[in-house]
Amino acid sequence: MTSPSPWQHHRKAGVADDIDFEIKGQELQFVEIELDPGESAVAEAGALVWKDGAVGMTTVFGDGSGGSDGGFMGKLLGAGKRLITGESLFTTVFTHHGQGKARVAFASPTPGAILPLRLADYGGTIICQKDSFLAAAKGVSIGVHFQRRIMTGLFGGEGFIMQRLDGDGWVFVQMGGTVVERELAAGEELHVDTGCLAAYTPSVDFDLVTAGGVKSVFFGGEGLFFARLTGPGKVWIQSLPFSRLAGRMLAAAGSRGGQNRGEGSVLGGLGDLIGGND
Repeated sequence: MTSPSPWQHHRKAGVADDIDFEIKGQELQFVEIELDPGESAVAEAGALVWKDGAVGMTTVFGDGSGGSDGGFMGKLLGAGKRLITGESLFTTVFTHHGQGKARVAFASPTPGAILPLRLADYGGTIICQKDSFLAAAKGVSIGVHFQRRIMTGLFGGEGFIMQRLDGDGWVFVQMGGTVVERELAAGEELHVDTGCLAAYTPSVDFDLVTAGGVKSVFFGGEGLFFARLTGPGKVWIQSLPFSRLAGRMLAAAGSRGGQNRGEGSVLGGLGDLIGGND
Protein backbone atom coordinates (compact mmCIF):
# COMPACT_ATOMS: atom_id res chain seq x y z
CA MET A 1 0.00 0.00 0.00
CA THR A 2 1.44 3.36 -1.03
CA SER A 3 1.71 6.20 1.42
CA PRO A 4 -0.82 9.02 1.05
CA SER A 5 0.19 12.06 -0.94
CA PRO A 6 1.45 15.00 1.12
CA TRP A 7 -0.34 17.30 -1.30
CA GLN A 8 -3.91 17.57 -0.12
CA HIS A 9 -5.95 20.51 1.07
CA HIS A 10 -9.30 21.06 2.74
CA ARG A 11 -11.05 24.40 2.48
CA LYS A 12 -10.66 26.91 5.27
CA ALA A 13 -13.68 28.48 6.92
CA GLY A 14 -14.44 31.94 5.59
CA VAL A 15 -12.53 31.50 2.32
CA ALA A 16 -15.28 31.51 -0.31
CA ASP A 17 -13.14 30.68 -3.36
CA ASP A 18 -11.11 27.95 -1.69
CA ILE A 19 -11.28 24.43 -3.16
CA ASP A 20 -10.61 20.99 -1.75
CA PHE A 21 -8.16 18.79 -3.61
CA GLU A 22 -5.87 15.81 -3.28
CA ILE A 23 -2.98 14.78 -5.51
CA LYS A 24 -2.74 11.01 -5.87
CA GLY A 25 -0.06 8.69 -7.20
CA GLN A 26 3.70 8.80 -7.19
CA GLU A 27 5.42 9.06 -10.60
CA LEU A 28 2.24 9.33 -12.71
CA GLN A 29 0.06 11.64 -10.67
CA PHE A 30 -3.41 13.09 -11.00
CA VAL A 31 -5.18 15.79 -9.02
CA GLU A 32 -8.70 15.23 -7.72
CA ILE A 33 -10.64 18.44 -7.09
CA GLU A 34 -13.81 18.58 -5.00
CA LEU A 35 -16.35 21.22 -6.02
CA ASP A 36 -19.30 22.72 -4.19
CA PRO A 37 -22.45 23.61 -6.16
CA GLY A 38 -21.64 26.46 -8.54
CA GLU A 39 -17.86 26.12 -8.19
CA SER A 40 -15.68 25.71 -11.28
CA ALA A 41 -12.23 24.48 -12.21
CA VAL A 42 -10.36 25.25 -15.42
CA ALA A 43 -8.08 22.70 -17.09
CA GLU A 44 -5.85 22.31 -20.10
CA ALA A 45 -7.55 20.63 -23.06
CA GLY A 46 -7.19 16.84 -22.83
CA ALA A 47 -6.24 16.76 -19.12
CA LEU A 48 -9.49 15.19 -17.85
CA VAL A 49 -9.31 11.73 -16.29
CA TRP A 50 -12.85 11.46 -14.91
CA LYS A 51 -15.70 13.53 -13.46
CA ASP A 52 -18.92 13.02 -11.53
CA GLY A 53 -22.10 13.22 -13.59
CA ALA A 54 -23.18 16.48 -11.91
CA VAL A 55 -20.10 18.25 -13.25
CA GLY A 56 -20.71 19.89 -16.60
CA MET A 57 -17.95 20.84 -19.02
CA THR A 58 -17.71 23.75 -21.43
CA THR A 59 -14.91 24.56 -23.86
CA VAL A 60 -14.05 28.26 -23.82
CA PHE A 61 -11.86 30.52 -25.93
CA GLY A 62 -8.78 31.62 -23.98
CA ASP A 63 -7.88 30.78 -20.40
CA GLY A 64 -11.36 30.68 -18.87
CA SER A 65 -10.41 33.23 -16.23
CA GLY A 66 -13.79 34.88 -16.45
CA GLY A 67 -12.63 38.18 -17.84
CA SER A 68 -15.77 38.75 -19.89
CA ASP A 69 -15.65 42.52 -19.36
CA GLY A 70 -12.96 42.74 -22.01
CA GLY A 71 -15.38 41.53 -24.68
CA PHE A 72 -14.26 39.66 -27.77
CA MET A 73 -10.93 41.46 -28.07
CA GLY A 74 -10.05 40.61 -24.48
CA LYS A 75 -10.81 36.94 -25.09
CA LEU A 76 -8.85 37.03 -28.33
CA LEU A 77 -5.84 38.51 -26.54
CA GLY A 78 -6.05 35.83 -23.84
CA ALA A 79 -6.20 33.08 -26.45
CA GLY A 80 -3.27 34.62 -28.31
CA LYS A 81 -1.15 34.56 -25.16
CA ARG A 82 -1.88 30.86 -24.76
CA LEU A 83 -1.01 30.19 -28.39
CA ILE A 84 2.46 31.74 -28.21
CA THR A 85 3.27 29.74 -25.07
CA GLY A 86 2.60 26.53 -27.00
CA GLU A 87 -0.83 25.81 -25.49
CA SER A 88 -4.19 25.27 -27.17
CA LEU A 89 -6.42 28.25 -28.00
CA PHE A 90 -9.07 26.67 -25.79
CA THR A 91 -9.44 25.55 -22.20
CA THR A 92 -12.21 23.52 -20.57
CA VAL A 93 -14.29 24.80 -17.65
CA PHE A 94 -15.81 22.20 -15.30
CA THR A 95 -18.74 23.43 -13.17
CA HIS A 96 -20.71 21.60 -10.50
CA HIS A 97 -24.41 22.01 -11.39
CA GLY A 98 -25.86 19.60 -8.83
CA GLN A 99 -26.20 19.32 -5.06
CA GLY A 100 -23.67 18.35 -2.41
CA LYS A 101 -20.11 17.56 -3.39
CA ALA A 102 -18.79 16.53 -6.81
CA ARG A 103 -15.32 15.63 -8.01
CA VAL A 104 -13.28 16.00 -11.15
CA ALA A 105 -9.77 14.69 -11.80
CA PHE A 106 -6.96 15.81 -14.12
CA ALA A 107 -3.68 14.08 -14.98
CA SER A 108 -0.29 15.21 -16.18
CA PRO A 109 0.60 13.86 -19.66
CA THR A 110 4.22 13.11 -18.67
CA PRO A 111 5.95 11.33 -15.75
CA GLY A 112 6.64 13.66 -12.87
CA ALA A 113 4.88 15.66 -10.20
CA ILE A 114 1.84 17.90 -10.00
CA LEU A 115 2.60 20.85 -7.75
CA PRO A 116 -0.26 22.79 -6.10
CA LEU A 117 0.40 26.50 -5.60
CA ARG A 118 -1.92 29.03 -4.00
CA LEU A 119 -1.00 32.20 -5.88
CA ALA A 120 -2.04 34.48 -3.01
CA ASP A 121 0.83 32.99 -0.98
CA TYR A 122 3.38 34.16 -3.58
CA GLY A 123 2.25 37.71 -4.24
CA GLY A 124 -0.30 36.67 -6.86
CA THR A 125 2.15 35.67 -9.61
CA ILE A 126 4.28 32.68 -10.56
CA ILE A 127 6.53 32.43 -13.64
CA CYS A 128 6.97 28.90 -14.96
CA GLN A 129 7.99 26.84 -17.97
CA LYS A 130 5.68 27.42 -20.88
CA ASP A 131 3.89 24.04 -20.88
CA SER A 132 3.46 23.64 -17.13
CA PHE A 133 -0.17 24.71 -16.57
CA LEU A 134 -2.49 21.78 -15.90
CA ALA A 135 -5.54 23.07 -14.02
CA ALA A 136 -6.69 25.82 -11.66
CA ALA A 137 -9.57 27.27 -9.73
CA LYS A 138 -11.59 29.47 -12.07
CA GLY A 139 -10.27 33.02 -12.08
CA VAL A 140 -6.58 32.29 -12.54
CA SER A 141 -5.17 34.09 -15.57
CA ILE A 142 -2.62 32.39 -17.85
CA GLY A 143 -0.38 34.98 -19.46
CA VAL A 144 3.05 35.44 -21.01
CA HIS A 145 6.40 36.37 -19.49
CA PHE A 146 9.11 37.58 -21.88
CA GLN A 147 12.76 37.26 -20.96
CA ARG A 148 14.29 40.72 -20.81
CA ARG A 149 17.84 39.65 -21.63
CA ILE A 150 18.68 38.43 -25.13
CA MET A 151 21.23 35.84 -23.95
CA THR A 152 18.79 34.45 -21.39
CA GLY A 153 16.13 34.08 -24.04
CA LEU A 154 18.47 32.38 -26.51
CA PHE A 155 20.17 29.95 -24.15
CA GLY A 156 17.92 29.83 -21.08
CA GLY A 157 16.33 26.49 -21.84
CA GLU A 158 12.77 27.84 -22.07
CA GLY A 159 13.46 30.46 -24.73
CA PHE A 160 12.18 34.03 -24.63
CA ILE A 161 8.65 33.07 -23.61
CA MET A 162 7.50 31.52 -20.33
CA GLN A 163 4.08 31.23 -18.70
CA ARG A 164 2.87 33.80 -16.18
CA LEU A 165 0.12 32.68 -13.81
CA ASP A 166 -1.77 35.49 -12.06
CA GLY A 167 -4.55 35.46 -9.49
CA ASP A 168 -5.17 34.53 -5.87
CA GLY A 169 -6.49 30.97 -6.14
CA TRP A 170 -5.08 27.49 -6.49
CA VAL A 171 -3.19 26.49 -9.62
CA PHE A 172 -1.78 23.05 -10.44
CA VAL A 173 1.39 22.91 -12.51
CA GLN A 174 3.05 19.83 -13.99
CA MET A 175 6.79 19.31 -13.57
CA GLY A 176 9.14 16.50 -14.58
CA GLY A 177 10.60 14.02 -12.12
CA THR A 178 10.94 15.12 -8.51
CA VAL A 179 10.33 18.75 -7.53
CA VAL A 180 12.40 20.69 -5.01
CA GLU A 181 11.48 24.11 -3.62
CA ARG A 182 14.27 26.50 -2.63
CA GLU A 183 13.86 29.72 -0.70
CA LEU A 184 16.57 32.22 -1.68
CA ALA A 185 17.58 35.03 0.63
CA ALA A 186 18.36 38.50 -0.73
CA GLY A 187 21.53 38.24 -2.82
CA GLU A 188 21.73 34.44 -2.50
CA GLU A 189 22.75 32.81 -5.78
CA LEU A 190 21.79 29.41 -7.14
CA HIS A 191 23.02 27.76 -10.36
CA VAL A 192 20.58 25.36 -12.04
CA ASP A 193 20.66 23.41 -15.29
CA THR A 194 18.59 25.53 -17.68
CA GLY A 195 16.16 22.70 -18.42
CA CYS A 196 15.62 21.92 -14.73
CA LEU A 197 14.33 25.39 -13.84
CA ALA A 198 10.58 24.79 -13.46
CA ALA A 199 9.23 27.97 -11.86
CA TYR A 200 10.15 31.01 -9.78
CA THR A 201 8.58 34.08 -8.21
CA PRO A 202 8.97 37.44 -10.01
CA SER A 203 11.27 38.79 -7.28
CA VAL A 204 13.98 36.30 -8.35
CA ASP A 205 16.46 37.59 -10.93
CA PHE A 206 17.00 35.09 -13.77
CA ASP A 207 20.28 35.34 -15.68
CA LEU A 208 22.89 33.00 -17.17
CA VAL A 209 26.41 32.05 -16.13
CA THR A 210 28.90 30.02 -18.16
CA ALA A 211 29.20 26.37 -17.21
CA GLY A 212 32.97 26.52 -16.73
CA GLY A 213 36.12 26.20 -18.79
CA VAL A 214 36.55 24.88 -22.31
CA LYS A 215 36.78 21.24 -21.21
CA SER A 216 33.61 21.52 -19.14
CA VAL A 217 31.72 23.07 -22.05
CA PHE A 218 32.83 20.57 -24.70
CA PHE A 219 33.12 17.34 -22.73
CA GLY A 220 30.94 17.81 -19.64
CA GLY A 221 27.63 17.30 -21.42
CA GLU A 222 26.01 20.10 -19.40
CA GLY A 223 25.71 22.74 -22.13
CA LEU A 224 27.21 26.22 -22.34
CA PHE A 225 25.30 27.90 -19.51
CA PHE A 226 23.63 27.44 -16.16
CA ALA A 227 20.62 29.42 -15.05
CA ARG A 228 21.79 31.88 -12.39
CA LEU A 229 18.98 32.67 -9.95
CA THR A 230 19.47 35.46 -7.43
CA GLY A 231 17.15 36.02 -4.47
CA PRO A 232 15.04 37.00 -2.74
CA GLY A 233 12.25 34.65 -3.67
CA LYS A 234 11.26 31.05 -4.26
CA VAL A 235 12.52 28.70 -6.96
CA TRP A 236 11.12 25.31 -8.01
CA ILE A 237 13.53 22.82 -9.60
CA GLN A 238 12.51 19.70 -11.56
CA SER A 239 14.83 16.72 -11.72
CA LEU A 240 13.74 15.42 -15.13
CA PRO A 241 12.49 17.91 -17.74
CA PHE A 242 10.56 16.19 -20.49
CA SER A 243 12.97 17.44 -23.17
CA ARG A 244 15.81 15.59 -21.41
CA LEU A 245 13.74 12.41 -21.10
CA ALA A 246 12.82 12.54 -24.79
CA GLY A 247 16.44 13.20 -25.76
CA ARG A 248 17.70 10.22 -23.76
CA MET A 249 15.07 7.96 -25.32
CA LEU A 250 16.05 9.04 -28.83
CA ALA A 251 19.75 8.68 -28.03
CA ALA A 252 19.21 5.20 -26.59
CA ALA A 253 17.28 4.13 -29.69
CA GLY A 254 19.87 5.54 -32.10
CA SER A 255 19.23 6.09 -35.77
CA ARG A 256 18.71 2.36 -36.37
CA GLY A 257 17.03 1.37 -33.11
CA GLY A 258 20.22 0.39 -31.28
CA GLN A 259 21.56 1.73 -28.02
CA ASN A 260 23.53 4.98 -27.90
CA ARG A 261 25.68 5.80 -24.88
CA GLY A 262 27.16 9.07 -26.17
CA GLU A 263 24.96 11.27 -23.95
CA GLY A 264 25.35 15.01 -24.58
CA SER A 265 29.09 15.50 -25.07
CA VAL A 266 30.95 16.00 -28.34
CA LEU A 267 32.46 12.54 -27.81
CA GLY A 268 29.10 10.97 -28.66
CA GLY A 269 30.23 9.76 -32.09
CA LEU A 270 33.47 8.28 -30.74
CA GLY A 271 31.46 6.73 -27.92
CA ASP A 272 29.42 4.85 -30.50
CA LEU A 273 32.56 3.01 -31.62
CA ILE A 274 34.01 2.46 -28.16
CA GLY A 275 30.71 1.37 -26.63
CA GLY A 276 29.85 -1.05 -29.41
CA ASN A 277 27.08 1.02 -31.00
CA ASP A 278 28.15 0.23 -34.56
